[in-house]
Amino acid sequence: MCRFFTALLVLAWGQAALADAPKVVVDIAPVQALVAMVMGDTGAPGLLLPQGADAHDFQLRPSQARALAAADLVIWVGPEMTPWLGRALMGGGNGAAVALLDAPQVVRRGFEGENAAAGHDHTSHDHLHEGLDPHAWLEPANAQIWLRVIADALAIADPTQAAVYQANADAAQAQIATIEAEIAAILAPVKGRPFAVTHDAYGYFADHFGLQIVGSLRTGDAAMPGAAHLTGLQTALLAEGAVCIFPEANHDDSSARQMAEAVGLHLGGALDPEGSSLTPGPALYGDLMLGLATVLAACLSRP
Repeated sequence: MCRFFTALLVLAWGQAALADAPKVVVDIAPVQALVAMVMGDTGAPGLLLPQGADAHDFQLRPSQARALAAADLVIWVGPEMTPWLGRALMGGGNGAAVALLDAPQVVRRGFEGENAAAGHDHTSHDHLHEGLDPHAWLEPANAQIWLRVIADALAIADPTQAAVYQANADAAQAQIATIEAEIAAILAPVKGRPFAVTHDAYGYFADHFGLQIVGSLRTGDAAMPGAAHLTGLQTALLAEGAVCIFPEANHDDSSARQMAEAVGLHLGGALDPEGSSLTPGPALYGDLMLGLATVLAACLSRP
């Protein structure tokens, strides 16, 4: 599939289009939050994926397709996260598109636990499906990089406000650094306590903060757990002395409850890696990250 990061470097907009803030659309809520932080008071990015919808399998409504076609700039994670948007972009449009996973220096990891960035330590394992893990916003270093990429993209689309975008990105980077330090403090007492999750989506977060994920109930974004996988996971949880298992927002928690009962684990609160239960806007990214840390620590600190 054609990649869209470089499209920004070669596309020029007419002077009339620069008179107002650019029309920006994004794929998912965490990206929308980062873009909103950089845009500030100049405008608001449109969010294509409704809260709670499946990011991997979604069909644009006609009104959303029109908004996408009219956009000056599309900022998205990439086809690994929202393939439906990749197909729509291949259909053409008037604006530029930036796939954040393609940005230079971004930390990328595979579901199988292999990381494309040298020197990045991994503590989570049992990633049984292959390919690039697209949940890269859960790595704070990536959010910092993406803020600068977003500011540069907006500055090209709207050069009259370039200084504003860069200043907003600076402020957002400082804010995320503060949130990162707060999360590290919350999680420090539970770093050695193994746990399981419902969905293999937390590798970036676990790697960055030194957490130990034993495994996940689902080996893919849509895969239902098979008997052999569940048996193997149960064995691993017992062997590792796991403390908790966490369900996920917008997913049935019955499998997590059954595993908790079978192994004698605490059932944690629901994790929300995409902010599906949060109000979209510039505060969502910090709320999402702090929410993960708070839910994890609340269960893992139990005896």
